[in-house]
Amino acid sequence: MDSQAEDFEQTELPYQVRIENFEGPLDLLLHLIKKNEINIYDIPVAMIAQQYLEYLEAMEELNLNVAGDFLVMAATLLHIKSRMLLPVDETADDDEDGPDPREELVRRLLEYKAFKEAARQLDDQEKVWREIFWREQAPSVEEVEEDLPLENVSLFDLVDALKEVLERNPSSRLMEIVPDNLTVRERMNLILETLEGKDSVSFAALFEGSSHRMVIVVTFLALLELMRLRVARVFQAETFGPILVSRMFSLVPDPAELDDVDVEWRGA
Repeated sequence: MDSQAEDFEQTELPYQVRIENFEGPLDLLLHLIKKNEINIYDIPVAMIAQQYLEYLEAMEELNLNVAGDFLVMAATLLHIKSRMLLPVDETADDDEDGPDPREELVRRLLEYKAFKEAARQLDDQEKVWREIFWREQAPSVEEVEEDLPLENVSLFDLVDALKEVLERNPSSRLMEIVPDNLTVRERMNLILETLEGKDSVSFAALFEGSSHRMVIVVTFLALLELMRLRVARVFQAETFGPILVSRMFSLVPDPAELDDVDVEWRGA
């Protein structure tokens, strides 16, 4: 491990983003199934469990607060994996092998996927009703933007995109001096300035000029805070297209909410 990586691991990261404000463990599993193009009825548990644990490690490194539900799901995956590794009872009939250890997990995933689809349809219906029963007032920028055909981007899509940004910064370039007072609020303001007057910018553009790993990570956390406060949003204009970031101009964060993110990041 190079010295820059060691310095990062030894740095005190007091600020955390709560994962449950964005996604849950079933969302991560669905993301892995989609990413690996897996048949949901025939999940390779060993591979998914390994990737799931790698995501948890990555989120902890990014100082994302991994809720207990994620750890419970990790234990569930490892339990299913251990059951599937047990030798088959050759003396038993084929019809008496018992239920597939993955059956309950698949059922939960299908139910959750159906729930998310129903929620999306209700959201689409709400937009239709809003167009029918309109009020005589000028539409806000946010309302106009929401009518655009956009693909949803999950937290784990963002984590994947961030990993690509970090991989484009080899150790030989990680020589930038970190500001003495690096705060989430300062990076939030910088992101908003970058978005000012633009329809959208690419996710990668938010990290241009920041070659130090810590600056990149704090910028990522700042973006998540802006999303939580509904001041910024991320989307894809087309399936598998680049991730874009836009500002929701009709919303201004409450200063009291920003007080919680005014945290300095200093070396240990």
